[in-house]
Amino acid sequence: MDVRELRPGLWRWAAAHPEWEEGLHWPREVGSVYAELPEALAVIDPQVPTDATEDFWAALDRDVERLGRPVHVLLTVHWHERSVEAVLDRYDATLWRPDQPGELPSGVRAEIVKGADWVEALFYLEPWRALVVGDLLIGDGEGGVRVPLSWFPTEEQDWARAGLKDRLRALLDLDVDLVLVSHGEPVLTDGKAALVQALST
Repeated sequence: MDVRELRPGLWRWAAAHPEWEEGLHWPREVGSVYAELPEALAVIDPQVPTDATEDFWAALDRDVERLGRPVHVLLTVHWHERSVEAVLDRYDATLWRPDQPGELPSGVRAEIVKGADWVEALFYLEPWRALVVGDLLIGDGEGGVRVPLSWFPTEEQDWARAGLKDRLRALLDLDVDLVLVSHGEPVLTDGKAALVQALST
């Protein structure tokens, strides 16, 4: 497990997905985000590491107790269920999911993108100017991000693919410093430039 504090109160960890198999189009390590918001503690797309489970729970238990704030689990897209149920059960947490949206914790905004059979939320964490993404943007291996169009069905099967970049351009209205992707390396400075590059090529 790789754990990094990106900014005070904002952490990202990467852990191996237990259902990953050789040949899948996404990498084995998946990213999750922990954010200490003004009135809540948010965990986004959590994957509890199988190689450090006890240490993970002990650290999260300490943070939950220290903050004394309600825990919110935010889901970017339904196939990122991962360890959501375990976190919900352990902390009596509140779940927010894009296909059944409700009220978000203070300091979080969601940009919703819909496909033929999926709905994804991209979360903007205002205190850090951080954009948290599920599958619509991934690390490009060169310090930036890209839209993985090959991950989505062909245009005949999914109308969303053809205009996906156009609909993501609304993100350029946000003041983004970090882009925290689930797959690949995050962008930790000048995230707006990374978004411009990804959406213009």
